[in-house]
Amino acid sequence: MEELSPKQLAVKQLKQQFLEALQANNAQEVLQILHTGKLDIDTVLEVEDPSMVLASYKQGYWLPGYKLERSWAMGIHVSVMYNALETTLVLLQEGAAVNRMPNGKTPLHVACTVSNSDCVALLLAHGAKVNSLSLSGHTPLHHCISGESVDCAKQLILKGAKVNMPSHSNDGETPLHTVARLGVPELLALYLAHGATVDVVNSLQETPLITAAFWAFDAKEQSFSQNHRFICRLLLDHQADPNRQELDYKTALHKAAWNCDHVLMQMLLEAGADTRAMDINGCAPIQYLLKVTGVRPMAIPELCYQLLLNYNAARIYPPQFHKVLQSCHDYPRAVEVMVNSYERLKPTKKWRTSIPDDCYERHKDFYDSMFAVCSNTPRSLLHLTRCTIRSSLGGFCQRGVAQLPLPSPMKKYILLEPEGILY
Repeated sequence: MEELSPKQLAVKQLKQQFLEALQANNAQEVLQILHTGKLDIDTVLEVEDPSMVLASYKQGYWLPGYKLERSWAMGIHVSVMYNALETTLVLLQEGAAVNRMPNGKTPLHVACTVSNSDCVALLLAHGAKVNSLSLSGHTPLHHCISGESVDCAKQLILKGAKVNMPSHSNDGETPLHTVARLGVPELLALYLAHGATVDVVNSLQETPLITAAFWAFDAKEQSFSQNHRFICRLLLDHQADPNRQELDYKTALHKAAWNCDHVLMQMLLEAGADTRAMDINGCAPIQYLLKVTGVRPMAIPELCYQLLLNYNAARIYPPQFHKVLQSCHDYPRAVEVMVNSYERLKPTKKWRTSIPDDCYERHKDFYDSMFAVCSNTPRSLLHLTRCTIRSSLGGFCQRGVAQLPLPSPMKKYILLEPEGILY
C-alpha cells in the first residue's frame, strides 16, 4: 500500500472528520470545518452504502463488489441520507451544489429514496431540479417507493414533477408503474388524482394494472398482497382497461390466473375481462391456471376454475382432459368443477395413468365416482338441466344465475359449487 504524505494524511483525516460530523448532524462542527478553507463544500467523500441509497448505475454496467458496499457522495448527499436537517440547511446556505450526482443520484433523488420530506422541501427551495434524471434514468418521483414517501411526492408534484414521465432505462416505467409493482396504494391514488394516465404502458406494453396483477403474488413467501389487490381495485375504478395486452398478448387476467388469485380474478372478470383472450402462444387464462395449480399451496384453485367457467371460458378440449388430471390430481374439488362443466365426458386410457396411485388412494371415493359418471351413459337429468341453463346464459352465467328465482343451493349447483363427489 502506498504511504500517504503528511499533507495527504491530513486531508484524509479532515474528510473523515467532516463525514462523521455530517452523519451526527453536528451542524456547528461542519460549519467550522468549512470555514477553515481546507475542505471544499462539494468535496466527494467515500461513504458506507450497502443499500445503494447514494448510488445509481445504468443497466448493464459491470459492478465490482466494492462499489456495492461504498458510494461516492458530496456532503449534501450524506446529510440528506442521514436525515440531518440542520446540517443540510447549513450546507445549502453555504452554497452546496444541489444538482450534482457523483455516484449517479442528485441529493433530491437521495431524499426521496429515504422518504425525507423536510430535506425535499429544502432542496426544492434551493433550486433542485424536480425532473432530473439519475444515471439509471429515473426521476426523483420514481424514487418515492413507500407510504412514507407521500409527502415527498406531493411536494415534487406541486413543483412540477411529471407523473407520466417514463424512466430513461430499459423498463420505461412511469411512477405509476413503479408504485403498482411495489404495492403502494397511497402513492398510486395520489398520482391518479394529479392526472396520471391509468392505461399508460412501459417498454413491455404493460399497463399499471397488468403490473400490479403480476406482482400481487409473492412466490417466495407464497402469499397474496392485499396492497396490490387494492391497487387493482383503484385502477379499475378509474376505468383501467382489463383487456389491454402487453407485448406477449397477456392480459391482467392471464397474470392473475398464473398467480391462482381468485380474489383478483373475480375483480377483473366483474370489470369485463375476457376469459378467452389468448397470449402469443395461443394460451387463454385457464391454461395458465392449469400450469400452476399444483404449485400454489395458498390458493383455492376450484374457485379460480369456477370463476373462469362461469364467465364463459372455453373448456379444455375433451380428448386432452387427461392434462387436467395431470395438473389437478391432488385437487379433486378443482377436477369436479371442470368435469361438471361438460354435459358428458368420455374417459381415455390416459386418465388413470395421469393420477398417481397414492393420490388415487387419498381421494378414492371421488375418483371412483368420477370414473363411474364419466362413461358412455348419460349424466343425471339434474346435471343436464344445469348444463342447459349454463349454455343459455353463456357469458352472463355468474350474474344471470344470481337473478334467477331459485333457492341458494340450486344457484350454487348451477355455478358448479363442488360437493366432493360426482353423481
